[in-house]
Amino acid sequence: MTDKTASDILRIAVAQLNPTVGDIAGNLAKAREARADAARQGADIVLFTELFLAGYPPEDLVLKPAFLKACERAAQDFAGDTADGGPGFIIGTPLKRKSGTHNSIIFADGGKILAERYKLDLPNYGEFDEKRVFQAGPEIQGPVNFRGVRLGIPICEDIWGDVGVCETLAESGAEILLVPNGSPYYRGKVDVRHQIVIRQVIECGLPIIYANQLGGQDELIFDGASFAIGSDKTLAFQMSQFEETVNVTTWKRRAAAGAQLGNGPDGWVCSEGPMSKIPEKEEADYRACMLGLRDYVNKNGFRNVVLGLSGGIDSAICAALAVDALGEERLRAVMMPYRYTSKDSLKDAEDCARALGCRYDIVPIFEPVEGFLHTLTQLFEGTKQGITEENLQSRARGTILMAISNKFGSMVVTTGNKSEMSVGYATLYGDMNGGFNPIKDLYKMQVYALARWRNTHVPPGALGPSGEVIPNNIIDKAPSAELRENQTDQDSLPPYPVLDDILECLVENEMGVDEIVARGHDRATVTRIEHLLYIAEYKRRQAAPGVKITKKNFGRDRRYPITNRFRDGG
Repeated sequence: MTDKTASDILRIAVAQLNPTVGDIAGNLAKAREARADAARQGADIVLFTELFLAGYPPEDLVLKPAFLKACERAAQDFAGDTADGGPGFIIGTPLKRKSGTHNSIIFADGGKILAERYKLDLPNYGEFDEKRVFQAGPEIQGPVNFRGVRLGIPICEDIWGDVGVCETLAESGAEILLVPNGSPYYRGKVDVRHQIVIRQVIECGLPIIYANQLGGQDELIFDGASFAIGSDKTLAFQMSQFEETVNVTTWKRRAAAGAQLGNGPDGWVCSEGPMSKIPEKEEADYRACMLGLRDYVNKNGFRNVVLGLSGGIDSAICAALAVDALGEERLRAVMMPYRYTSKDSLKDAEDCARALGCRYDIVPIFEPVEGFLHTLTQLFEGTKQGITEENLQSRARGTILMAISNKFGSMVVTTGNKSEMSVGYATLYGDMNGGFNPIKDLYKMQVYALARWRNTHVPPGALGPSGEVIPNNIIDKAPSAELRENQTDQDSLPPYPVLDDILECLVENEMGVDEIVARGHDRATVTRIEHLLYIAEYKRRQAAPGVKITKKNFGRDRRYPITNRFRDGG
């Protein structure tokens, strides 16, 4: 390839991969495999994602000198690979320098690291806490020269804020901007990213390639969906969401492509790249939950999982997610009936397990519950039966699931939804027991919507069967904890459509009581739900981690004090 051809056509591979935080050797091996794949596809350069060698976000691992040294050794080793004459690369890694510890990229080609660039705008909101462990780059650094093409490399938040990085790079002679990102999923996030990049394209006049990480990391889901916006502000390519892939895109100078529009004769256009369809609403949420559960279980080394299958909607959708994520052979579902368990629930749980093809056990809890009650008879003498006795049932079930976990090495999947976790409608050391909760950030009505969607669709990559996997009776019947005779959730809570709307106002939008009442809600109901939300904080602090789906999940995003006497008087 002549120099002229090299500078008129550039084949850029975007490596949308699933690293594991702290697995530096594994991440390096994954990067090498991706570079080899890109080479086979004829790529000139490979763009990896933010802090790829470390895994993102590495949090306080960055404070450990041995971790930083291991990351830099891996970066140097990888740079040496480029002596083979194959693709150069841009990859994210933490680097400790005289100016501080930086969220950085290295640019390598010809067997050497040719440049480093440091992130300038460190996010410190929501799920991000980068100012805790990194120092901002000391100044905006210019573009790098790659085989005759000047590439600007802003890092993630550098294009989200108003620090002018993209415009400055354009003024410094950059021709294309390549942006490594670690942007977590929430519903509708792809459109948000597109708009952010379009705004920067308008400001700088350059095409922008946005490479995003894939995979689950504790509560966060990185959904990929890497893309580019051309200098004409249109979508140049769109990679798939929730799927690991390496795509090579072809870019040509406008003069070489015969184009006469946009950024002058030397501007660049994408002549070849994927144009994947992005899933919407229920499909996107379901796939995020599935990916989050799969990666949490596999990356933490669990062989299989166990959950309590009650015949209710929450445990049914979690069972479906577990089978889709891991396969039927890796889920054990356990029905733990007591005197208040209905015949419908017994049948529904069995039908669900049979439809999913997973192992199904029945472990009655009459004897352990009665044993607890007998033991406490003298202590409880003269008191009325109530929530304490109900919670004993839940805690007996939690103990049984944890015993199965200890005996067989299975991780307990806990099944509480966001509506219940918001108002504390859950039992500590009972149904809250578990290692991970795939629906923790889904409100109850969203759980129903996902169940209906799953009964008519099989998401890509799912290991479960097609058809109705959640019996319609589970979806249609009134939800109940079945801890007393004829109990339903609505005995204690407003109807779920009402509850969910109030909670979304309080949690996601931080609306005041008066604003929520103005939407048509009863004031006494709103103030009661606000009170329940605040006093349940101590429970949520002890809950298992779970997939982030909304803009403001509990823990990562919403951080309220446990001891808190504030109430909105309106």
